[in-house]
Amino acid sequence: MLRFRSLGSGSTGNATLVEATSGGHTTRVLIDCGFTQRHIEARLARAGLVPSMLDAIFITHEHGDHIGCAHALSRRAGVPVWMSEGTWLATGARDYGGRLQLARDGEAIDIGALRLQPFTVPHDAREPLQLRCTDGARHLGVLTDLGHATPHVLAALAGLDALLLEFNHDSEMLANSAYPPFLKRRVGGDWGHLSNAAAAAIAARLQHSALRHLVAAHLSEQNNRPELVRQLMAQAVGGHHDEMLTATAAEGTPWLDV
Repeated sequence: MLRFRSLGSGSTGNATLVEATSGGHTTRVLIDCGFTQRHIEARLARAGLVPSMLDAIFITHEHGDHIGCAHALSRRAGVPVWMSEGTWLATGARDYGGRLQLARDGEAIDIGALRLQPFTVPHDAREPLQLRCTDGARHLGVLTDLGHATPHVLAALAGLDALLLEFNHDSEMLANSAYPPFLKRRVGGDWGHLSNAAAAAIAARLQHSALRHLVAAHLSEQNNRPELVRQLMAQAVGGHHDEMLTATAAEGTPWLDV
């Protein structure tokens, strides 16, 4: 069985739990750890977990709202951390006490009942990786923090059963915001973050009959509205927009079975 839960998603922090159960054993991986240690422990507790119950932490890239307390949490709980070499170097090549593992585009990572399949994305980080996760039967895609979808990204996420997808901003709201011009260019550029329209187009490309869950993530608090996102999600994949799920910054999502 495969299931996932956002612990919170937005510019203030991101973390997603993925679990796979096989033969009575459950494997748990935390994708990103973009909060303080106190906050990540509180969010794990809401999910019924403590840090020592994690089998691994996977960091997608070095930005603070994704790496957060990963180093401290790993050393305190003895949990291995996976990230690209570029991400590791961008964070100062810190010592993880032998628990650091390097991830690469296209090289599968087997952790207990889970297989992680990293792939590169266009984002303004040193070597960002996003993930496809599977228990061998079901497939989950985690896709946040990218400026646009390349053919490589779309190929990596074909045939999913569930997708956590960045819907960062409404382009008109961003253009009319108080952000300085350089930040508007950065967020809205090809190496920044997905607009609602761009994310909806990705969802439409990836939509197929077996896609059970589409969760919108990394919504901008200043330049987006959940109701706008849900409406576009419904148009992209079908269904009523009131049924579309968005991961909030404070609460994330409940557990979702894939």
